[in-house]
Amino acid sequence: MSHIQCERDAAVQCIAINRPEKKNALTAEMYDALGDAVEQGEADPAVRVLLLHAIGADFTGGNDLLDFLQKPWAGQPIPPAVRFIHAVAQAKKPVVAAVQGLAVGVGVTILLHCDLVYAAEGTKFMMPFIDLGIVPEAASTVLLPALIGHQRSAELLMLGAPLTARHAYDLGLVNAVVAPDALYATASQAAQKLAEKPFGALLACKRLMKQANHAEVARALREEVEEIKIRLDSPETKEALTAFLEKRKPDFSKFR
Repeated sequence: MSHIQCERDAAVQCIAINRPEKKNALTAEMYDALGDAVEQGEADPAVRVLLLHAIGADFTGGNDLLDFLQKPWAGQPIPPAVRFIHAVAQAKKPVVAAVQGLAVGVGVTILLHCDLVYAAEGTKFMMPFIDLGIVPEAASTVLLPALIGHQRSAELLMLGAPLTARHAYDLGLVNAVVAPDALYATASQAAQKLAEKPFGALLACKRLMKQANHAEVARALREEVEEIKIRLDSPETKEALTAFLEKRKPDFSKFR
């Protein structure tokens, strides 16, 4: 069974993460499939809106770390995760997201590139990049401070503090918080409403809204990946990943 499911509902391309037994943790193959699905939706003239959602209790637990260790970024011109992020960040068509349960790492940063985001009550957002010895991705170092300010971004990105759905709404990260059993219907209805709008005007509106910080986002996307590649070979990241495998608390005190 594929862990990424894609189907069209009228003019909406519905892209689902479907690995609930692993909290929808993302492997390299899943990132590639997600990238394919977004790019296909962008290229298909019958598709007007993309809807990103997940099957099961969680949106995504972030990277599958065992898969990540087995398939490191070294030697890959464009790692699958980066390809997926770029596909969403560069999407000309509107992107709607429905989020529930755990939303970890890329499960949060990708939302910054979505046009409408709906969260189920009880959703927990976390970005533990620093805890892994790396830096945040998806231009979140630019987009998040622009949205909520430096200090609150530092709490989420540097401390890795968890964020509730209600707090995410208050900060402007999500459009609405709804009951879990109403989540998909709410996001789907919003996507269908967008699909019924005058398409040329809709695309132009999105382009104009994103144009002001386009260059800065492109810079951040590039520089974050370059920094992550450097950090992946650092003693800090090696300690973080070793501690994960050994099921112990990492000790970063010996590194400067």
